Amino acid sequence: MTRRRFYAKAEAFAADSSSITLSAEETRHARDVLRLQRGEEVYAFNGEGLEYHCVIAELNRDSVRLDVLEQVEPARPESGLDLTLCVALLKGEKFDLVVQKATELGATRLVPTLTNLADVRIRSDDDRKRKLRRWQRIALEATKQCGRADLMKIDAPVAFEQLIERVAQGVLRLMFAEREGSSFIQVLEKPELMLTKVITLIGPEGGWTDAEIDKAGENSWRIVTLGGRTLRAETAAIVAATLVQHRFGDLV
Repeated sequence: MTRRRFYAKAEAFAADSSSITLSAEETRHARDVLRLQRGEEVYAFNGEGLEYHCVIAELNRDSVRLDVLEQVEPARPESGLDLTLCVALLKGEKFDLVVQKATELGATRLVPTLTNLADVRIRSDDDRKRKLRRWQRIALEATKQCGRADLMKIDAPVAFEQLIERVAQGVLRLMFAEREGSSFIQVLEKPELMLTKVITLIGPEGGWTDAEIDKAGENSWRIVTLGGRTLRAETAAIVAATLVQHRFGDLV
């Protein structure tokens, strides 16, 4: 049977962790969408890897109290790979799709990236916050669906130049580009065959400028070009996550 799962932040737990009070949003989902009743069993996860088997003790208009029966293993295990996806800002539903699929594919972190040829711009601080809240909601819903107990972290949008230079040395950095690169297999013909941390970078619909590719190369990013067909940016992001999880993670 599919678990009926709810997200509970740290502050939702009682001091002795014996009960959980769901937020108003999670309460609406339990009461109005799933139409759950007192006494029914559900699951709650804290977004940091822990999951609990619970029973509904109280069901009110604005809150639901769950009594914790036991801590359990998450519905699905986390990948052993710490995967960061840096993805150029894409229009509307395209970036929403990337957020959803990155969560399902087990990415640890998603970094929206501001690039030279991207069609999407951040107009204001309010615009930045609004987008971030939307992406976090999408990631949360995807987390519930796919069985993870860890929430994928989503950073505020960062400029390409800052991103390229701030990544720590010693981490495998892969820039997926439509030109100037080698195949995924060729790029990985190197000593580091078993990795636990990978950072990938995927460009916008308009692609990368020559200056951006050069900048990445100067900062030890390896350029990967996927052969065959030209992919849409959102497809490339999903393919990149899939390839890396298959090579180093748990997608087998």
